Amino acid sequence: MEDENQSTSDVHLTKSIRCIVKLGGSAITCKTELERINEESLETVSQHLRQAMMVPGSSGGKVLGMDWSKRPGFAETSCGVDDFRDQPALGFNHFIVVHGAGSFGHFQASKSGVHKGSLNQPLVKAGFVATRISVTSLNLEIVRALAREGVPSLGLSPFACGWLTRERNISSADVSTVAKAIDSGFVPVLHGDAVFDASQGCTILSGDVIIRHLAEQLKPEFVVFLTDVLGVYDRPPTEPNAVLLREIEVREDGSWSVVKPALENTNKKVEITVPAHDTTGGMRTKISEAAMIAKLGIDVYIVKVATSHSLRALSGELKDNIPEDWLGTVIRFLR
Repeated sequence: MEDENQSTSDVHLTKSIRCIVKLGGSAITCKTELERINEESLETVSQHLRQAMMVPGSSGGKVLGMDWSKRPGFAETSCGVDDFRDQPALGFNHFIVVHGAGSFGHFQASKSGVHKGSLNQPLVKAGFVATRISVTSLNLEIVRALAREGVPSLGLSPFACGWLTRERNISSADVSTVAKAIDSGFVPVLHGDAVFDASQGCTILSGDVIIRHLAEQLKPEFVVFLTDVLGVYDRPPTEPNAVLLREIEVREDGSWSVVKPALENTNKKVEITVPAHDTTGGMRTKISEAAMIAKLGIDVYIVKVATSHSLRALSGELKDNIPEDWLGTVIRFLR
């Protein structure tokens, strides 16, 4: 819940948002290996995002990359300036991308206690710096991967945009830069970040919380959470007999229940585990924030990254009907 004494900036958005995408940290990084990106997954999801953003009827043509800087391991840049001179403007649906940290940022934050505050302590202050270096470096690589696929992406840091929290809840968040980027034809790429907190000095602002705030302010048609598993299960998916929850229904009071499949014990609580180094609450936070988004009347899909199922979700195929062969979790408001 936002601090009622702090108002967010007025949003002047002339273009409707098709989708807000959450790239889970575990989906795009090797979470057990410090600061290692899952290159294959990131490349595939970048291709899927480009496909999903293209307006039907727009010419696919040659993919014109926008990363004109030198890449590590490559002798030359992949600059193709001349290719753009006669390039017609392509039609894109308007997307926002928010990514988690995965093996970037979580280690630095958890070891130094940034999420607990106390910036006056040297360890916390150093951890705040180290965490921001880590998460912004990941943000740059994701922006570059999207740019190589011809997606006009811009990295936007919540800290640099002045987002603030109080008792770890958003108290002030200026989304005017996000709105301006969209209206100018760009795809904003935000990330979980270390931010200032009015009550405890600092904390970690989760990408899942950012998504919920953006959904409240900008009202996308739907939201997609891309994860490293097929969706939400009734217990950790590594356990035997774990059941994929196909549809979750959210009530007016914020409570939710499983609609599909019909579980033997409908009162049984879903079991969720959170890794020790995860400072943002993991899947527990994801479901909670997804339920709050669904209460706005916005369907939320949780699905495995870089699969045909995630591409179908990103493309908007699931809005009116969930096919039986689609694997993932949809969270909807009980209308």
